[in-house]
Amino acid sequence: MKKQILMPENILLNLKTEPKEQAIERAGSLLVKSRYVTPRYIEGMKEREKKFTTYIGNGIAIPHGVNEYKKEILETGLVILQYPEGVDFGKGNTAYLVIGIAGKGDEHLGLLTKLALTVQDKNNVERLRYAKTGGEILSIIEKEGIA
Repeated sequence: MKKQILMPENILLNLKTEPKEQAIERAGSLLVKSRYVTPRYIEGMKEREKKFTTYIGNGIAIPHGVNEYKKEILETGLVILQYPEGVDFGKGNTAYLVIGIAGKGDEHLGLLTKLALTVQDKNNVERLRYAKTGGEILSIIEKEGIA
């Protein structure tokens, strides 16, 4: 049976600000804990961030692994970390939502595209950023056809 892409336990709210490296590590660790990826995938996430920022605008970062680590993905999944005070992603960019993703095979690009389209809408970003429960976030993600 295929696992849900986003599970309630993979939505962490009201996290204290931390360096982006720790936020990426936290997102990767959640992906590992839920068995979406192997622990090595976290290295791929860190490597991607060193090459290019995963900050995409509107207060959102979407860390994910570089192609060389695709074999470390066991199942497609995502995790959402909410930082009310934000995480500094450099160059004046602050991420209030860090969304870790792992897309198995061809699902990766589709997941990334759906997420990017969802967070282009500032209304969606505000609702995600200020959500008080994981259920609120899950319902937004489900409504957008992501999970």
